[in-house]
Amino acid sequence: MNPLTDSLTSRWRAEFPGLERSVYMNTCSLGQLSRRSMDGMQRFQEQWLSYGASAWYELWLGEMADARARFARLINARPNEIAILPSVGVALSVIGSSLDFSARPEVVVTEMDFPTIPYQWMARGEEGAQLRLLASPDRVQVPLESFDQAIGPRTGLVATTHVFFTSGWVQDIAAISALAHEAGALCLVDGYQAAGQIPVDVKAADVDVYISGGLKWLLGGPGIVFMYVKEELIPQLHPTTTGWFAAKDMFKFNPERFEMAEDARRFEPGTPAVAAVYAANAGLSIVEEIGPEAIRARTAALDADLIRRLRSAGLQPRIPADMTRHAGIVMLPVDDPPAAVKALKERGIIIDYRPGSLRLSPYFYNTEAENQLLVDGIGEVLYG
Repeated sequence: MNPLTDSLTSRWRAEFPGLERSVYMNTCSLGQLSRRSMDGMQRFQEQWLSYGASAWYELWLGEMADARARFARLINARPNEIAILPSVGVALSVIGSSLDFSARPEVVVTEMDFPTIPYQWMARGEEGAQLRLLASPDRVQVPLESFDQAIGPRTGLVATTHVFFTSGWVQDIAAISALAHEAGALCLVDGYQAAGQIPVDVKAADVDVYISGGLKWLLGGPGIVFMYVKEELIPQLHPTTTGWFAAKDMFKFNPERFEMAEDARRFEPGTPAVAAVYAANAGLSIVEEIGPEAIRARTAALDADLIRRLRSAGLQPRIPADMTRHAGIVMLPVDDPPAAVKALKERGIIIDYRPGSLRLSPYFYNTEAENQLLVDGIGEVLYG
C-alpha cells in the first residue's frame, strides 16, 4: 500500500455515502453519488421553488456556463468549444447531421468501441455513410497499424474511443488523429471511459471532437454529456439536428430566421436537464480539486493490487501486456457473468459484466481491503 495515494482515498471516502452500503467496484458503469452532487440537486430544487421561471435567466444559464468552463479546464479546451447535451447518442446525431458523406463516405470505427458509435453511422447509410469496422486481434486493443491501413482518401471521419469499455486499453488518440488528418479526415473521440480517471489534453492530441459525460468517472450521474468541438471547426459545421438552444439569440424567439450560435452552443439542440447540470458540475469540481494525475495514480495502484490478488487466487484477468496503456477496467472471463454479478450483489458487492466477462473498476475512493473482499467474493461465487 502506498501511503501517499492511500491518503487520497482516506480524505475523500466520506464524500460518497453509498460506499457505506456496499463494496462498490462499478464506477465504469456509474460513478458513486457524492454529497456535493446531492447538495447541488437540492440547491436546484430550492431555486426552482424560489425563483420559478426566472431561475433560467438569473441562475441556471450561469450554472451551465460554469459547467462548460469546468469541463473545458479538465481537457485543456476553451469554454466556447464545449456543448452540453443529454447523451452521447444525441451528440453523435448532431455531429452526424453536420457531415456530408458524398465525397468521403467512409467512417472508420472499431469493434471495441461502444456500440453507439457504429450504430450512428450504420443508421446513416441512406445518407451515404459507409462503415469500416476494424477488428481486434485479442479483445483488448486495436493496433495503430489497422487504422493506418484503413484510413484513406474516401475516409471522412475516424470515430473511436479513448479508453475501451471492455478492456481498459488507452488508445493513442494523438496518433490516430494524426493519421486521420494526414488523409484529410476528421477525428472524433468518445472519452466517456477516460475523462476524469486519466489526464486528457485535446489540444495536444489535436482531436476535432471529444465527448464525455457525468455518468461514470466524472461523478455527475446520468443525463448530461459534454462535447468539445475544435474552435476552428465550429463555423464549418451546420447541424440539421438542432433546436432553439442552438440559436445565436435564442431568447428573441424569432420564427422567421435561424442564425446559429457562433460557438459550440450551436450543437445544443434543446432545453437541458438542469438538475443533471448541477449534479455534474459538483462531480466535476471533485475531479478538478483532486486532479486527474492524482486520480490516475491512485486508480492505477488499485488496479495493480486487484490484478495481483486475482492472480494469487488462481484467476486470470484479461488485461493489456503493457499496463501503462491500461486504465480503470479489469475484465475477468467467467462462464456465467450475469449469475456471478447477481450472486455478488446478494453479498453486498456491486460489479458489472459484459459478454463473457465480469467487469471490475475500482476508483480513487476504493481501498485495497475492498479489493480483497471482491476477490474473496468472486472465489465463493465461482468455486463455492
